[in-house]
Amino acid sequence: MRRRLLLAGAASAALGATSAAPVTTARAQSFPSRPVRIIVPYTPGGTTDILARELAAKLQPALGQNVIVENKPGGGGTIGCEMVARADPDGHTILMGHIGTLAINPLVYPQHSYDPVTGWTPIAYVANVPNVLAVNAAVPAHSVPELVALAKARPGVLAYGTGGPASASHLATAYFAYVSGADILHVPYKGTGPFIADLVAGQLQIGFTGAPVVMPLAKQGKLRTLAISSARRSNAFPELPTIAESGYPGFEADQWYGITGPAGIDPVVVARLNAEINRALGSPEIRARLEKEGGEPVPMPADALGKHIAAEIARWRPVVKAANIRLE
Repeated sequence: MRRRLLLAGAASAALGATSAAPVTTARAQSFPSRPVRIIVPYTPGGTTDILARELAAKLQPALGQNVIVENKPGGGGTIGCEMVARADPDGHTILMGHIGTLAINPLVYPQHSYDPVTGWTPIAYVANVPNVLAVNAAVPAHSVPELVALAKARPGVLAYGTGGPASASHLATAYFAYVSGADILHVPYKGTGPFIADLVAGQLQIGFTGAPVVMPLAKQGKLRTLAISSARRSNAFPELPTIAESGYPGFEADQWYGITGPAGIDPVVVARLNAEINRALGSPEIRARLEKEGGEPVPMPADALGKHIAAEIARWRPVVKAANIRLE
């Protein structure tokens, strides 16, 4: 009798395991079953926010559900990241991340509630966007050498804004200050939008952030652009020299963007999201928007983003150490 009960239990467990897989697959194949949220871990107005909203507009009809962009700023992007990392791994809550949140934060924040590499499900590489070094229109510098000379003549006086401590804009500017020897003052904000507003108003003198934010203001005469962070000149802004050719060979500090979700999202869901995001990146509207602002879409398989995150953490580790950036 005992043997028959054990065999019956084993058969029942096997049947349960067999039936569980189709249920999971069926749920994945019915994705999405409700609105999809794209969490932007910064305030509205920055490049991360701009790209998220462009993608949401394309994904909504493709997925047949509302795609909502939610801004969850704070903690240099960690608040929004942890919110997504703790979400149900069903694909309905995803993160619009970038170099700062996905590669830099793991190096500067000693405590994490998730593993910076294995704690995510990589979904899609989105784009590369160059940073642009800009100054307030009243600053008497029209080139990188002139700006560096001005900063050295007035050490600690010229202030630069960033989207927060250890954000992409902070790392790019700290890297620039490190290689040039410019003594400039860091003023962190809770997002790109607020610091750009103060840069235009003259409360700050320097800004080094994504081209989509800076270039429209430069065209309006509200800012003056000096250089671009890419290894080579941009086809969109051929007049802008690179930092490298302005006296600092090897300098490169572009921003990159990718979408991740909580660890454990079903591969069927990942494949659906990856395909729709890549399709959106190929649309004439998004390509034109990115190209106009110096960026380029980078459609890739989902696992390519995971490998890129790991490689970028390794690349920026010595820069963070040299700049002594560490946050609590």
